[in-house]
Amino acid sequence: MKQLNLVLLWHMHQPDYRDYITNEFVLPWVYLHAIKDYTDMAYHLETHPQTKAVINFVPILLDQLEDFTEQFATGQIRNPLLRLLATPELERITIQDRLYIFDSCFLSNHDTMLRPYPTYKRLHELYQIFNKRSESELTYISGQYLSDLLVWYHLAWMGESVRRNNEFVMRLMAQSRGFSYADRLQLFNLIGDLIQKLIARYRKLAESGQIELSTTPHYHPLAPLLIDFSSARDSQPDITLPEYPLYPGGRSRATFQLSSAVTSHTQRFNEKPAGIWPAEGALSTALLKIMAEQNCQWSASGEGVLASSLRASYPDESLPDRNHYLYRPYRVAGEAERVICFFRDDQLSDLIGFEYAKWFGRDAAENFIQSLERIYHSTPAEESPIVSVILDGENAWESYPYNAFYFFNDLYSLLDNHPFIRTTTYRDYIANPENVDNIATLPKLAAGSWVYGTFSTWIGDKEKNSAWDMLCAAKYSFDRVIQSDRLTDEEKIEASRQLASCESSDWFWWFGDYNPAHSVTSFDQLFRQNLMNLYRLLKLPIPPAVLEPISKGSGHTEESGTMRRSS
Repeated sequence: MKQLNLVLLWHMHQPDYRDYITNEFVLPWVYLHAIKDYTDMAYHLETHPQTKAVINFVPILLDQLEDFTEQFATGQIRNPLLRLLATPELERITIQDRLYIFDSCFLSNHDTMLRPYPTYKRLHELYQIFNKRSESELTYISGQYLSDLLVWYHLAWMGESVRRNNEFVMRLMAQSRGFSYADRLQLFNLIGDLIQKLIARYRKLAESGQIELSTTPHYHPLAPLLIDFSSARDSQPDITLPEYPLYPGGRSRATFQLSSAVTSHTQRFNEKPAGIWPAEGALSTALLKIMAEQNCQWSASGEGVLASSLRASYPDESLPDRNHYLYRPYRVAGEAERVICFFRDDQLSDLIGFEYAKWFGRDAAENFIQSLERIYHSTPAEESPIVSVILDGENAWESYPYNAFYFFNDLYSLLDNHPFIRTTTYRDYIANPENVDNIATLPKLAAGSWVYGTFSTWIGDKEKNSAWDMLCAAKYSFDRVIQSDRLTDEEKIEASRQLASCESSDWFWWFGDYNPAHSVTSFDQLFRQNLMNLYRLLKLPIPPAVLEPISKGSGHTEESGTMRRSS
């Protein structure tokens, strides 16, 4: 009997925000998303045990969550915002710390995370007055103002499931102002408790069979570009590439990043991952071969990659209606055919990522179900379609009222009770022998990502290419030093870890004037600081070019920020 198989893949990722020289967490996004988004996403699954999903954890995110767990256990906090939350006498902090609080504690979506709270909104209005004063006058701002601001920022970033179920948080929000040091310390300890229990909650969901846990190459590299810059020309033949023809030893680096991810996943969850969501959904035939060597069962990418691949495979034929090619899995002919590939429904995924935040939760959930029903009725009668909805598990919800609480509650409830839509996981789908006949063969795979079906978000313009050239130069230096006897074995391991962080796709994402200046500045500094630290670990002088900013940014368009539309 025909049914629609729905896979919801929530991708959980933050780049490595640690400075490996100072061991400080430069930015707070790991722990803030942990108490808001990763906590809420677990809660919604726990309260809807019939809903299945794939949860993709990037190992570098799990590394940092475990790092924060250790910090709370030892009391050695290495993030300045958390330290300030637990600082007894805020009247005595330095001007630099005061400026840091102001620079940090209003970074959020103000429509959904500031304006709904009158006291927090008033704190922001006062800040706008203070901001016109000289730095020396900031000493007159009271410790009570700073205390209330720190508490409200963390309350705004608290998961809706926590706000509704934790009596202490409910008391703080009802109290509204005048928070004491004891209040701040208790909030600090709650943050630690939420983070400490987080991975165990997902492990329990996986052990029950409700979710499948998948992984990504360890530090989230854009692996097809590590292997071969020219793979970008599969989807953009005229793209301008970096001056360096190749990233040195790129295939071995991609293999290392994938192998490291499989090892760390196995250690954490007591089983090897069945599938790999490549960073940014970026696939190429060369990367699929590496996945096949690692015995991966499945991978996934964006709809645009499938469309480009079909055009490349059948150049003399026009592309049929998407209902006739999108909703089935594929094997890529050749050495990578052991890896089954699934392709994201970009329209449905983008509705969740960009549109439904503007709707009432119930209306959005019902519209999503109706869209699935149309797919069910539009696909061939003899086929049970598989629909892949894949997007970030953290970044979209900031735009939703109540962190998408009502949307998820209504969506999962409707899915639980639907007569012919079944949530499943890729591992379960593959394990069902009835689905074998649904797997099609793809003669050629056109390399690309889930953003536009291309690699243009990470390579091709002057600033992105400049960053790749800096990384290539650093890799050549790394190779020379590692092959020499200048470093101890322990120093080589530290340098290799630092190099892996430099290879993250996140740095290249942010370069470009279409991104907001504040974010570009932060990530530009982080990328170059990572390169500086690498040269220091290699005991080499830092090239002058690494000391100069790569990109400034300026944009405020929908194409900027932490998420992109697929097309």
